[in-house]
Amino acid sequence: MEFIDLKKQYNALREDIDQRIQAVLAHGQYILGPEVEELEHVLAAYTGARHCITVASGTEAILISLMAIDLQPGDEVITTPFSFISVAEMVALLGAVPVFADVEPDTCNIDPARIAEKVTSRTRAIIPVSLYGQPADMDAINAIAQRHRLVVIEDAAQSFGATYRGAKSCNLSAIACTSFFPSKPLGCYGDGGAVFTSDDNLARLMREIRTHGQERRYVHSRIGVGGRMDTLQCAIILAKLKYFDWEIQERIRLGSLYNELFQGKVTRVQQRTDRTSVFAQYTVMVEDRDGMQRFLKQHGIPTAVHYPVLIPEQPGYARFGPFGEFPVASGLATRVMSLPMGPYLGSDNLHRVVEKVLEYSRGKLAA
Repeated sequence: MEFIDLKKQYNALREDIDQRIQAVLAHGQYILGPEVEELEHVLAAYTGARHCITVASGTEAILISLMAIDLQPGDEVITTPFSFISVAEMVALLGAVPVFADVEPDTCNIDPARIAEKVTSRTRAIIPVSLYGQPADMDAINAIAQRHRLVVIEDAAQSFGATYRGAKSCNLSAIACTSFFPSKPLGCYGDGGAVFTSDDNLARLMREIRTHGQERRYVHSRIGVGGRMDTLQCAIILAKLKYFDWEIQERIRLGSLYNELFQGKVTRVQQRTDRTSVFAQYTVMVEDRDGMQRFLKQHGIPTAVHYPVLIPEQPGYARFGPFGEFPVASGLATRVMSLPMGPYLGSDNLHRVVEKVLEYSRGKLAA
């Protein structure tokens, strides 16, 4: 059993993917070829945002967004302590200061009430991460930002295709970023990402920053990066998009089945009724995580932990502290465990996973 079965996905979509790749090989425009603009139009229409700018990775999307709002050394950006490192990494890279607000115990997303406590005169932006495929409470976060004249950048690396109160993730704030890393809900076969905005000026800035700050050929009006998404990766995403709605429906079906079978037996990440999750991961909370993982591995079931060490505890970020305490996130970091998930998992495999998780849990209770 695969944790995320990309081989099965490729075999199902092989004809469309191969045709798209061959088209790029035939025309030879590997950088900013026609598939790049085509994908940007399709993704903008899908999310409802006015602009989509494809970029080299989800991390690059965060960097370009922060550069577009002219983040300066000493500025503060509020984000979650319980996520991958990329947001804090890009904030630090620009000489700004990452500030962390604790998370909700049921969704694992950043808690708006904790964000409000962290705002200072130096705060420039808030970056909520739509963890495990479910958006954070974006209305509450946008309201805080509006009161304090801050920019909200949704990190939607895990939630492309999800909705919040009827709107699509990547169109819930001033700027949004996503990742097309292969294991994401919509993944390419390498690195790739995108930035979304409905602000014409921000879109212009981000397009220039993406190409070395170039306003027009050899005229560099600002500092930029080499941040383009290559044409082949855009072609792969275009092929996958034909089946993406079905894949999202299947993720939601399988996530709901997990929920039903674990109800009252295993603690899990909760999905709020005003939003959907695309279940980038299906995550439960267990007390004896190491023992559970060993037991499942013995039965051929892979697992993963997202994330075992809080960002404020990472050695490279100690110079920004002290950060204070994050009791909810700290507790979650010792207990979260993600199970196999994806549109090609299938009900039979899912039932087998649930059976073994419950078998181990019953054994622990009996002991």
